[in-house]
Amino acid sequence: MAKKAQSTLINMLLSLTVIALVAAAALAAVNGVTQEPIAQAQEAKVQAAIKAVLPPFETIENRDIDGAAANVALDADGNIVGAAIEAGNDEGFGGHLQVMVGFDKDGNVYGYSILESHETPGLGAKAGEWFQKDGKGSVIGLNPSDELKVKKDGGSVDAISGSTITSRAFLSAINQAYTVFSKIQ
Repeated sequence: MAKKAQSTLINMLLSLTVIALVAAAALAAVNGVTQEPIAQAQEAKVQAAIKAVLPPFETIENRDIDGAAANVALDADGNIVGAAIEAGNDEGFGGHLQVMVGFDKDGNVYGYSILESHETPGLGAKAGEWFQKDGKGSVIGLNPSDELKVKKDGGSVDAISGSTITSRAFLSAINQAYTVFSKIQ
């Protein structure tokens, strides 16, 4: 019969260290396997968002404007038809909100897509539909040259019912994207 190990401080520390090392190695292995597919899925999501928020175009030209990536849409003759700009805001009710905003050549919001949101389901999470063309707080067709704000702050956009903080964060991201867009011309 094997002798039972004594329950000493050194034995407990050695046991916990071995367990921690095995767990860390397992987590590192899983991360190594999943890191590339996650990055590819995120890139595919961004590319789909770019296509969804822009007017019809022939090619995309990627530009760096003040550290922000601008995806400038061109027609067959090389004329700008719009741009898709990714912008974010950390002041949403649930934290970070990341949006891809598409503008037509005149700077009007053509479309948007929520890329990342941690907002409350049933409230702030409605931003994906609320501000669309047929939504109650539609921003489609608006030009953010005059900063977009919710009505509660003296603006013209209806906030999501019960989710003014998310609405402010969303509109701030739209305004941030427009600042980048205004430097494209």
